[in-house]
Amino acid sequence: MVKTADKSTWKANYFLKLTQLLDEYPKCFIVGADNVGSKQMQEIRIALRGQAVVLMGKNTMMRKAIRGHLEKNADLERLLPYIKMNVGFVFTNEELITVRDMLLANKVKAPAKAGALAPLNVTVPAQNTGMGPEKTSFFQALSIPTKITKGTIEIINDVDLITAGERVGMSEATLLNMLKISPFTYGLVVQKVYDSGSVFDPEILDITDDDLKAKFMAGVANVAALSLAISYPTIASVPHSVANGMKNLLAVAAVTDITFKEAEMVKEFLADPSKFASAAPAAAAAAAPAAAAAKAPEPEEEEEEDDDMGFGLFD
Repeated sequence: MVKTADKSTWKANYFLKLTQLLDEYPKCFIVGADNVGSKQMQEIRIALRGQAVVLMGKNTMMRKAIRGHLEKNADLERLLPYIKMNVGFVFTNEELITVRDMLLANKVKAPAKAGALAPLNVTVPAQNTGMGPEKTSFFQALSIPTKITKGTIEIINDVDLITAGERVGMSEATLLNMLKISPFTYGLVVQKVYDSGSVFDPEILDITDDDLKAKFMAGVANVAALSLAISYPTIASVPHSVANGMKNLLAVAAVTDITFKEAEMVKEFLADPSKFASAAPAAAAAAAPAAAAAKAPEPEEEEEEDDDMGFGLFD
């Protein structure tokens, strides 16, 4: 009875804590905690102290607490589809990018374990392993090219040993441990971001104002091109239509007697192109004296003094 009462009290306290955090913090991360040990979790909590709160728990309890809180905040229902596998919450009132970077910074290296899913590709670099020739068969079983150098096994070329998403085999794990290679890093992995009722991927946090501007301008360019192609005026295409219309008016004025202010220079150029051609040599001639003045004067040669000490050549 005591254990049951303690368990019920603990569940009630957990539900209360989760609902309080959901009310207090409008932003949170859903993080994966695979391969994160208790010591590393403690270090993460210490690093985030004062800026974020980490809360882990059973998925069923988290779902139950959120469902019971939907009357106050219906937007929390959007979190339910992502509460699966080994996940938890990181609540914060700080900038999401800042807290995300802190989570990414708290990672530890770990050796490859047989049966674990590889989070990234693993390549064994060419190196002298320091192992004796008796281990040659082990490398041959993994199709790793080797040679014997000064009584030790040397890997000739870089070898792609493990592919991301595949399970680590016993032989691969043994080899990496023999070479003292810890290829993986583990920590809390941000899976989804919740901000004031919206749930989105963490990659959205990396979008800058310049990215938004570039996307918007690309869309404007597409709208202008489509509008010009179908002769449908829009705000995006009107400047181009006006410019094209002006080009057509200048072309008509150039071959007829029609004139207007903007066409006068065109007509003047067509009447006497040499007038405009002479402007370039004149500008170059005006720039020549300035360039000559800016050029540093050459140093004068010093006359050598013939110090004959009072004696002639034939004295």
